[in-house]
Amino acid sequence: MIELVQIKPSPGELIALRGREWVVLPSVDDDLVLLKPLGGSDAEITGIYLPLNAPEDKWKKAVFPEPQLSDINDFETAKLLFDASRLSFRNAAGPFRCMGKLSFRPRSYQILPLVMALQLPVIRLLIADDVGIGKTIEALIILKEMMERGEVKRFAVICQPHLCEQWQSELKDKLDIHAEIIRSGTISAIERKLIGSESVFKQLPYQVISIDYVKNDKRKPSFLTDCPEFIIVDEAHTAALPKGSSSVSQQQRYHLLHQLAKDDNRHLLLLTATPHSGKNEEFRSLFGLLKGEFETLDFDNLLPAKRKQLAKHFIQRKRENIRRWLNQDTPFPDRDTSEIGYKLHPAYSNFFKKAQAFARGLTADAESSKGAKGKYWAALALLRGIMSSPAAGLEMLVNKIQKQQAEDDERIADSNPVIERLEDESDAIQAELLAQANLNTTEQQELADLYIALLELNSANVDRKAETALTIIKDWIFEGFQPIIFCKYIATASYLGAYFKGKFSDAVDVQVITSMIPDEQRKEKIAAMSAAPRHLLIATDCLSEGINLQDQFNAVLHYDLPWNPNRLEQREGRVDRFGQTAPVVKTALIWGEDNPIDAIVLKVLIRKVRDIQKATGVSISLGEDNHSIMDAVLMEVLLEPEKALQHVQMEMDFGDESYQLQLTNELETAKKRAENLRSIFAHESIKPELIENDLKAVDEAIGDMQSVEHIVTSGVRHLSGEVKTFGKGHKAYLQNLPAHLRKLLPGEQTAQISFDSPTPPGYHYVGRNHPFTEQLCQYLLSLAFEEKNGYQRIARASVIQTESVKIKTTIIQFRVRNVIKEVMSKMENISEEMYLWGFEGSTPEGKILEYSECKNLLFSASSSKQLSLERQQDELRYQLDLFAGKKEHFLKLAEERANVLLDAHGRFKALVGGRRYEAVYPILPPDILGIYVFIPNPKI
Repeated sequence: MIELVQIKPSPGELIALRGREWVVLPSVDDDLVLLKPLGGSDAEITGIYLPLNAPEDKWKKAVFPEPQLSDINDFETAKLLFDASRLSFRNAAGPFRCMGKLSFRPRSYQILPLVMALQLPVIRLLIADDVGIGKTIEALIILKEMMERGEVKRFAVICQPHLCEQWQSELKDKLDIHAEIIRSGTISAIERKLIGSESVFKQLPYQVISIDYVKNDKRKPSFLTDCPEFIIVDEAHTAALPKGSSSVSQQQRYHLLHQLAKDDNRHLLLLTATPHSGKNEEFRSLFGLLKGEFETLDFDNLLPAKRKQLAKHFIQRKRENIRRWLNQDTPFPDRDTSEIGYKLHPAYSNFFKKAQAFARGLTADAESSKGAKGKYWAALALLRGIMSSPAAGLEMLVNKIQKQQAEDDERIADSNPVIERLEDESDAIQAELLAQANLNTTEQQELADLYIALLELNSANVDRKAETALTIIKDWIFEGFQPIIFCKYIATASYLGAYFKGKFSDAVDVQVITSMIPDEQRKEKIAAMSAAPRHLLIATDCLSEGINLQDQFNAVLHYDLPWNPNRLEQREGRVDRFGQTAPVVKTALIWGEDNPIDAIVLKVLIRKVRDIQKATGVSISLGEDNHSIMDAVLMEVLLEPEKALQHVQMEMDFGDESYQLQLTNELETAKKRAENLRSIFAHESIKPELIENDLKAVDEAIGDMQSVEHIVTSGVRHLSGEVKTFGKGHKAYLQNLPAHLRKLLPGEQTAQISFDSPTPPGYHYVGRNHPFTEQLCQYLLSLAFEEKNGYQRIARASVIQTESVKIKTTIIQFRVRNVIKEVMSKMENISEEMYLWGFEGSTPEGKILEYSECKNLLFSASSSKQLSLERQQDELRYQLDLFAGKKEHFLKLAEERANVLLDAHGRFKALVGGRRYEAVYPILPPDILGIYVFIPNPKI
């Protein structure tokens, strides 16, 4: 009889309490015992407060029961026991603590930012990987690892308002963490649920916060006072502070982050695909958030020591970097890119010439007139709006006509606002430029005449740009693509929406999304479109950043040419990204062949930038002087449009060689700058094999996706269900499964599931941490100890005759728990590992088998003859006695596994630095789950 134990049990021990067995978990509180049911989930973890001394909380030491003769059953189910046990582990045996808690298996390149983060005593890291590589996943891995290490209890994700739901969903789906969204539309409901006078930022441990909600002076002090210790900032470039910035909103964003960064102990993770907009001041302002001294660096002339220091805090990889990573297949689709020209209808062409003449008139007095800059920008904005669509042009004209009183332009900046920044806050910000220009009486009358002329054209069928777009979209939809059309102006998007709805009727679901639609409704409209077999989304650039659209769309049409080349990549990155299942993504841009502005933007900006990207693998950003260059080029367009168009079409010579030379020099400078940054920050010097080997070890310890597929398909069949290959995935028939399992998959009776990520459209992803996988594993494990609801038991013991062995062989399936203790710390962690050990023959001198040999035999052997129960019992009884004589060797193996784990942590420490581990010691004896005997076929 085991004595009653009164002292606090040690971590890793097995105890009996309240009618079941529990594993003792580490606890830094001497008065608190944390317990997890043996074979249970993390959701069942409970605690015992020792000072209460409750009688029902007295425990006894327990020993896991070894298999008996009565446990003999069908050998095929032994494979279920092995995988169900591995997939139940959440505390993986290995240096990465978070892997057992992730609902996805990261690719090795996505672990590199985690390694970098762990190298820093306080995480200050800027992740600037290319659009679509997986910055969100990389950030979530870092967050979860820090939480599992006990170093982070509270966190906040700071993002733009329209990205809040996406971050909340990512945290729930990938980490099983429910975070509250904090912004204007949710704060009242949150505060009603809270108790006490502490701020919402203090009471909520997990937060997704709109940066525009928390940046103002009213809310910022409270947030700074109660801010969590770990901060993720998405689309961080929108909070950079370029020199001479006139954006009050962006200044507020920057100052918020600047004050957050003043706490040297706060972890700060910045995410952006466009860290360098071409202005070094802006780039340095982001780096200054990581470390104050970085804000004054000259990135073009860095000393080796400073380059090495910088590289610890910044990682930027393009797809070329990822494609070379261990020569692995990447999930990125091929991109089919085209440029499609159109020519204006004669009537619209005549109108455009009149608009050009009006624009030339506005800029004729550019050297002497007050407000000349405002008129120049107004002229460009008007031409751009007219060439976007009749609706956009009309909106600009009518807004100015209705604004009779001339006002001074208070928005004049040092650089041309028509050449937009990626972080422009309004879709139609440039439409306001004309309305704010000071026009004289003659100019106002000319403007009114243009309005009347364009109004007549708008009612006529003269829009060849829209016709060209219709032809492209029809072809794409016929080929099976689901397109998005990106427009610059809200008026253009609405205009195209009506146009396409009229052309497609009910054959295609056409939806329009602009910044005029609230964030919640945008998400609902996009989700609803998935139900339509053919759908078309028309959107402004409010959807060009941060939003993941790869599940619903796989083609992008640029209806309006952006005057910032990086905007193209941002738009296309919404669909061409990690998770896109289509093998090919279509992208196209429309440009006016007889529009000199389009021709210059295409040839000068877009084509040259893309040529450099193809040659170097680097997406460049134009630098400090690009606005002045483009001002000069576009001024040439306004003054002599026919000459400019001819030169662009023939030889890209603008009549003044200094423009060409200046632009060429600027592009070359941008190219060299980008290559210089890549050489510092690509991190190709880190050996990827070190990371990949540890990931493979984790896969073996806790089960990879093949293990998930095996346990789900075989487990469902064991419970009298069925799983059949169906299209690109599987169809599970669940009618005969226990009710609590059926409810965990959509449909309850049948479900289309996939074990692949990215997941094919129409299928439900089932990973190792999916509730169905978790509950199925626990149910199967319970069947190893008792029959339930008439389902066959899982074999803890079996004896088969098989051609897979030449000599009698015995395999032991067992579970090892190791306690890991850190030096100079109370922190302890428990790792779990499923292991196999075996021996040949029927004598003590039989050969010992390694893990790989045992696993291969376990999963490849099949019974060639049904042995009687009596024969199985006799064979098993003898091998159990033989195993008893080998226990010393067996226990020594458990200690060896602890040393292997310690060595893995040692290698990891050499890679990332940080804490050392004092010891890794096993909890003995290991839990023996199964014993299986393989008898060779008799010789004939």
